[in-house]
Amino acid sequence: MKKKRKSKSTGKRRRRDPHAQREAARYAKPIASREHILEVIAESDRPVNRESLIALLELDTEDGQEALRRRLNAMVRDTQLVRNRRGCYAVADRFDLVRGRVIGHRDGFGFLVPDDGEDDVYLSARQMRSVFHNDRVLVRITGKDRRGRREGDVVEVLERNTRRLVGRFYRENGINVVVPDSKRIGHEIAVPDAETGAAAQGQIVTVEIVEQPSKRQRPVGRIVEVLGEHMAPGMEIDIAIRSHDLPSDWPDALEREISKLGDQVPKSASRGRTDLRDVPLVTIDGADARDFDDAVFCERRQKGWRLLVAIADVSHYVRRGTALDAEADNRSTSVYFPERVIPMLPEVLSNGLCSINPDVDRLCMTCELTINAAGVITRSRFIEGVMRSHARLTYDQVAGILVDADKKLRKKYRSLVPHLEDLHSLYRVLRKAREERGAIDFDTTETRIIFGADRKIDRIVPLQRNVAHKLIEECMIAANVAAARFLIRHKMPTLFRVHARPEGEKLEAVQEFLSELGLALRGGEKPGARDYARLLETVKGRPDEHLINTVLLRSLPRAEYNPENIGHFGLAHEKYVHFTSPIRRYPDLLVHRGIRHILSGGKAGDFAYSCADMQAQGVHCSMAERRADDATRDVVDWLKCEYMLDKIGESYPGIISSVTSFGIFVELQNIYVEGLVHVTALGNDYYHYDPARHWLMGERTNRIYRLGDAVQVKVMQVNLDERKIDFELIKKDSVLGKRRKKRSEKTRKRRDRR
Repeated sequence: MKKKRKSKSTGKRRRRDPHAQREAARYAKPIASREHILEVIAESDRPVNRESLIALLELDTEDGQEALRRRLNAMVRDTQLVRNRRGCYAVADRFDLVRGRVIGHRDGFGFLVPDDGEDDVYLSARQMRSVFHNDRVLVRITGKDRRGRREGDVVEVLERNTRRLVGRFYRENGINVVVPDSKRIGHEIAVPDAETGAAAQGQIVTVEIVEQPSKRQRPVGRIVEVLGEHMAPGMEIDIAIRSHDLPSDWPDALEREISKLGDQVPKSASRGRTDLRDVPLVTIDGADARDFDDAVFCERRQKGWRLLVAIADVSHYVRRGTALDAEADNRSTSVYFPERVIPMLPEVLSNGLCSINPDVDRLCMTCELTINAAGVITRSRFIEGVMRSHARLTYDQVAGILVDADKKLRKKYRSLVPHLEDLHSLYRVLRKAREERGAIDFDTTETRIIFGADRKIDRIVPLQRNVAHKLIEECMIAANVAAARFLIRHKMPTLFRVHARPEGEKLEAVQEFLSELGLALRGGEKPGARDYARLLETVKGRPDEHLINTVLLRSLPRAEYNPENIGHFGLAHEKYVHFTSPIRRYPDLLVHRGIRHILSGGKAGDFAYSCADMQAQGVHCSMAERRADDATRDVVDWLKCEYMLDKIGESYPGIISSVTSFGIFVELQNIYVEGLVHVTALGNDYYHYDPARHWLMGERTNRIYRLGDAVQVKVMQVNLDERKIDFELIKKDSVLGKRRKKRSEKTRKRRDRR
């Protein structure tokens, strides 16, 4: 009788689950970790069904088998696994499939943004019929389109993320439809007669999707809310909240939880904490700030400085597993609209117990840093403390004390002035270290909308950054770096704030553009932040400085949250997390939980979050940040359009802020409103787009319109629904265009003489 040979997979199956201790701490009944399940399935040469997994994992109890079933479903939902039609499981990467998030385009097509960070996948208008913008899908790569982009077919919709939409209601020829406000959604929503509610023609409504789109049928919905007429004051924010599905109502369970909170820190909460109430910590924020999540103190030491950065201890109040935590996780970030905020935490916390208001006790998580004369952090530690802010200062007040030597302010805050001066001297050292490190500083302009009566825009003004803004920024960066080092040292799963280096087509385009100007970006295929910083310093004072700044800025990818640390390119830091704003950012709260876990004697293996959990959190938090930015941009664009409604026919000087194949975008000087001059309005010529040079050139006239050129435009049309402003050019050649025109005239005269 032959001896049965033991297979390789059988030999490996008996390995202990390396995360068994962590799972045992989280669940009363044993459950296999996600990492172990993925490892076991990956070792198989084919998809594995649940019965085989039960045997491979040696689960001999009903509880263990039921736990496996639930975990497998969760892993399929999170796209870690793929389940085929036979009910077998495989690691998603083993299939020739790409998973990610759908981004819709106003022209009907779309893109898949892969979870693995690879290049986007083009989705045709036909493929977009069955999905909404922001759905999560699996896509099979089918080839490349004529531009060389990967192209794909939607294989499976993993997650439907559109349950409600906001748009305008129309009834035409007996058919009811809602046209979504979001231009990323190309579907019109059909509404049966019985589901129109009280909606009237042209009103803004919220429609609930009752049937998702398919390749053969458009979505069907019912109207659940009538918001009103589209020009009503504040309507733009109501639309943005619903268009971007921003959570704005507090669940009943959360309301019940926070009803137990008072407005004072209980004495019991201060026990066992370091008492920092006598340390003259102060908050420094904008004049209109309402929640204060950081305070600072600095004192000069023999060989450097001691800096304290005290952050509101949100993790003490927002505990994992509570309704409060679930909603904070859901929102992930506060959303700041002009004169209105959708907070991540309820007001009792964001403006109350967690806000570091002056002269009241507050719990804090404090980073104590020792910084030497070269601006290097030589030591750092974290303290669970109780503090009392000694003053609520504004940026302008601090700049008045430190830069303007305002006598009244210095007298009013005389006990704090020595510490502020120490802070200022530390800032100068940190700033120098930043420059030597090669961190990138772009010259960009942020604006603020000033409202008059009835929420009508009075004016749009630039935000001026003074020394106090920069001082606080450097303190926060130092604390974030210290937090990242602390978590890495203890091997804790966490969310890093990562910023990838520029590469691929964007980098090639930048280098080609710079070569046209006789410039070069050092570093070859892998330029560093210092290479960018040196180039920006080189071009200071040039007429085309703004143009070069803009092109370099647009070559950089967006920063995001990820448990894999690849460093922060823009700040030129190898280790970086967000630690300083847990009132308004959920990733900061996760960082605080990791630090608290270590301070209480915990280890990485028994932390409540695994690397897989952090991966999912990173995707969600990055999405929520993009969602908030998009919603804010929509509101600002709406308000700017409304501001320009009564300015049709007026002319303004502007700067070309973007060049495309269909025209040039112009930003009006001193008004900070952007509009489009369509290519057909540029004159009686055929214009060709050169993406490398960022210009449009006339075929016959050689007239050139280039990014950064000064132009004069007239306001022709404003479309609130589309958030679009159309300009017409008041003919004025760019400098380069004039040179080329003169050259062509000389050539013509020589030809005529011959």
